[in-house]
Amino acid sequence: MKIAFVGTGVMGKSMVINLLKAGHTVMVYTRTKAKAEDLFALGATWADSPAAAVRGADAAISMVGYPNDVAEVWQGFLSAARPGCLVIDMTTSSPALARQLAAAATAKGCHPLDAPVSGGDRGAREGTMTIMVGGEAAAFEQARPLFEAMGKTISLQGGPGAGQLCKLANQIAIASGMVAMAEALAFARANQLDLEAVLKALSGGGASSWALLNLAPRVLKGDFAPGFYVKHFVKDIGLSLEVCRELKLSLPGLELAAKLYADVEAAGDGDCGTQALARLYFSR
Repeated sequence: MKIAFVGTGVMGKSMVINLLKAGHTVMVYTRTKAKAEDLFALGATWADSPAAAVRGADAAISMVGYPNDVAEVWQGFLSAARPGCLVIDMTTSSPALARQLAAAATAKGCHPLDAPVSGGDRGAREGTMTIMVGGEAAAFEQARPLFEAMGKTISLQGGPGAGQLCKLANQIAIASGMVAMAEALAFARANQLDLEAVLKALSGGGASSWALLNLAPRVLKGDFAPGFYVKHFVKDIGLSLEVCRELKLSLPGLELAAKLYADVEAAGDGDCGTQALARLYFSR
């Protein structure tokens, strides 16, 4: 397919590479062209706006930071997309916005999907991401070859917005898992245990988790580089809490994670990976 792709950050760049490897043609727009130079060397081409990228495309994909970024990019997409074009948002964004954009895209004759992802920088590089999709079944099947180039676990969750709701459930599970990982390491550290030995023991038992297996080793190395930014996780937690307020649903674990990650961001670690939560505990 001919694809317009907007957003070549930590995960988006690897997603473009995997689309190119699968034989698709990719037209890229990013705010800083120089950051995409390695993609051009692999065969991607440049567009100077989302509208320019989507002209003549079979599919358009956004993978940006925040809901307002999604709305801005889709304004460009829908101004120039041909009827029948798949328009896919893979950002973690607002379910309500996903439904609004789906209605606007459908009115233009396009086929919208919200398809946020999980798996971090490693999943994006290896093409093993989990992709949670909301939209019509026919559009989902049309987009399946694109999803299969980027991910391994791919599922249609329901109509417009359902992909975003599933991703927020994913983030709620991760939030509590990150607190558990950080507190376990902080407890072991306070008791002067060998953290490497503790991590090996916990990872092989009932306490094992994605955070322990993938992020705790980074913590022990002092590696707080982003596989997923704290600032974006704070955004995701906020979106989850918005939905909870609408439903009058109380999730105390999520509320605690929201407070802790706000403290991480306030400490200046918004551009670090989510494992920086452990550094907050270690500093106390």
